[in-house]
Amino acid sequence: MFWGLDNKEQIVYDRKVSKAKISLASIFKCNLERASIVINEQNGTPFTQLEETTIVELQAAMDDGEMTARKLAEMYVERIHALDQQGPTLQSVLEINPDALKIADQLDQERRSRGPRGPLHGIPILLKDNIATADEMQTTAGSLALVGSRPQRDAFVVERLRQAGALILGKTTLSEWANFRSTASSSGWSGRGGQGRNPYVLNRTPCGSSSGSASAIAANLAAVSLGTETDGSILCPAASNGVVGIKPTIGLTSRAGVIPIAHSQDTVGPFGRTVADAAAVLGALTGVDPRDPATRESEGKFHSDYTQFLDPNGLRGARIGIARQVYFGYSPKADAIANRAIEQLKELGAEVIDPADISTAKQMSLSKAELTVLLHEFKADLNVYLAELASTAVRSLADIIAFNKAHAEQELPYFGQEILLMAQETTSLSDPAYLSALAENYRLSRQEGIDAVMDKYTLDALVMPSGSPPWLIDLVNGDPDTGGGSSQPAALAGYPAITVPAGYAFELPVGITFMGRAFSEPTLIKYAYAFEQSSKARHRPRYLPTTP
Repeated sequence: MFWGLDNKEQIVYDRKVSKAKISLASIFKCNLERASIVINEQNGTPFTQLEETTIVELQAAMDDGEMTARKLAEMYVERIHALDQQGPTLQSVLEINPDALKIADQLDQERRSRGPRGPLHGIPILLKDNIATADEMQTTAGSLALVGSRPQRDAFVVERLRQAGALILGKTTLSEWANFRSTASSSGWSGRGGQGRNPYVLNRTPCGSSSGSASAIAANLAAVSLGTETDGSILCPAASNGVVGIKPTIGLTSRAGVIPIAHSQDTVGPFGRTVADAAAVLGALTGVDPRDPATRESEGKFHSDYTQFLDPNGLRGARIGIARQVYFGYSPKADAIANRAIEQLKELGAEVIDPADISTAKQMSLSKAELTVLLHEFKADLNVYLAELASTAVRSLADIIAFNKAHAEQELPYFGQEILLMAQETTSLSDPAYLSALAENYRLSRQEGIDAVMDKYTLDALVMPSGSPPWLIDLVNGDPDTGGGSSQPAALAGYPAITVPAGYAFELPVGITFMGRAFSEPTLIKYAYAFEQSSKARHRPRYLPTTP
């Protein structure tokens, strides 16, 4: 029984949950009746011509009349049906926008009458399910507690995508509450979406929290997607699923309308199979938003077109520092791939300073300050988000905790909610312990961290492995402590980072991260693109049941 509700209210809630679970299947049925289905005879994968197709190629096809936004949406929906809900059963997509085909028709008509709005006109994009849309889709952060809740308006980044003519195709799965619920969680699992899978090797993690946003793009289930990051939630899933992920500077993209963890670290960024595709999406997201004060810092620093920085020769003369302490040594396979990548950077004309260690790296990894900040900000920020919903059965973190207890069979079958309980015990954002921890985070990551090492060696960027090869999914014990990962310095500092595919270990993707100072996205995109164009490391997934 839902806490505090009578039987009638409980039935209404149960119906909402059931509706959410069946909506995807009913939409598929509707769309499949309309779509002309082309199946590859060898492996049953539909529309293989979409695999690895770029935004530029899709736009060219639509401009030439060979493709329409509607046809493209239908094709991606059929791929989702065949690969995500059946076949390999990736479980990366929670639901399809029921208005997708109607919107596609409108965009096609606009293209015919007035021409495209820009590079994203008619391009299908998937959104992580913590990014609010004021339409028929849900926004739940993967939690059944928010099924049926209604935001008052689109998130700012969604408004920007719609203005750019992008087609919001659906919502992706994620680690529930952006993986801020339990210390024993399994990345990619949520009460609403179940356990997501990695398209390269199906028993391996898609990482999190933006798991579905990365695995769906790796599997060519849409052109591009959006995710969010607090610490690693773009970089880890992008690297683990063999795609490009851009974690922007805090303030470059608005968080208004995004279910939060922490305003000092949260950011919204794109996933693409190529640097060019991710850069094209990033430009559509930027702008000063009165609803997010942090975006005022981006005024005069953001760009509406980041594809202008794509340069295959961009690494010539670049000074690249290799941050080895902490960020190497935890995975021999990742080290080997990263070391090969470093040799490629040299061949492409970069001046490599190796090592160029972040002197505070170990302090950051051992400090409890980050957790203190996240716990305090999560409670405060989530309560504000819930209070602003137009309709919801839960209005506070305390309500979420009570909901999970009341629905433990659906929400707590594998791991608990100890992080939520810890957050609930915090006081306020005026707590001296919180303020001290926040100052420590900034000091270790900025003045004594990234800024210090870049000043010391006159660097343009830092490079390190993005993380280990993806580990085995283990719902019983949760994610293992693999150590390493590149995300923490940029996460604490609020600085940008980009991960790019660099190679494979037994078909398991490994990426490298380019990291820099605040608002250095143009430089990082230039370097990442030059490396990508030379290495050509990414290949499409083969949906292997286990490693070869």
